[in-house]
Amino acid sequence: MSPTPIRGVLAAIATPFDAGDRPDTALFLRHARWLLENGCDGLNVLGTTGEANSIGADARMTLMTAAAAGFDPARMMVGTGCPDLETTVALTRHAAECGYAGALVLPPYYYKGVSDDGLFAFFAALVARTADRPVPIYLYNFPQMTGLRLAPAIAARLKAAFPDRIAGAKDSSGDLDYAAALAAIPGFDVFPSDESALAQAPVRGFAGCISATVNLTAPLAGRLRADPGDAGLAEELGRRRAAISRTPLIPSVKALVARLHDAPGYATVLPPLAPLTPEQEAALPPAAVLAAEPA
Repeated sequence: MSPTPIRGVLAAIATPFDAGDRPDTALFLRHARWLLENGCDGLNVLGTTGEANSIGADARMTLMTAAAAGFDPARMMVGTGCPDLETTVALTRHAAECGYAGALVLPPYYYKGVSDDGLFAFFAALVARTADRPVPIYLYNFPQMTGLRLAPAIAARLKAAFPDRIAGAKDSSGDLDYAAALAAIPGFDVFPSDESALAQAPVRGFAGCISATVNLTAPLAGRLRADPGDAGLAEELGRRRAAISRTPLIPSVKALVARLHDAPGYATVLPPLAPLTPEQEAALPPAAVLAAEPA
């Protein structure tokens, strides 16, 4: 287990690709360094924004290894969830071997309407098959993508059964009341997907945030983490997040990161995602403005 649980502002870092559609590790590390030097407490590697489910297991492991070699892995969690248990186990074991602070695990998302007992069995098997590599496990609730909602009851059941392995959750549902219900589980760290929710962290018990738009807004998110009572800053972060989200989110984030670093290759997305149209590109706000202090 990680001696110090990961908390605070985590960017769901986007993954750049080379001409062969493999992760571009050098460009990834360049942006990761900018994030960690400009407001982020840590990184979420290979999440939804990182297009993990469009990348093969071998390439995922290569990027996991490079990220852990480039930066302190105790400052990073990594997405390892797949529809099948075998690949999820392999990726989660690799996360442990690299020293990551946690593995962020989607529920097995192909079958819909599965029971809580079925979900419990999946995560129980993952815990058992990684017992000799006991990386902390964070549940990933993203019903818009998976078609499955991890109810607070199943999260509490897993935490009670495996208190030393089930560490918390990332919630991308956008429902802060649901996230607060998860955060009420003792010893369970919850990360909403919106950085403006940091303003509610002291009251609702959130451990931080894991956000796609923090790829650009990291400096302001770091400030709000330090001063969650700054209502004006929370509103400004909400406006900037909305400005990025007006066009398809992942291609928009990547196009803006490409502009931020003057690295056009960062804008590449893998199918089935499509690049922004010229009109969508033109609608994006300036990347430097998104990362800058408010006027």
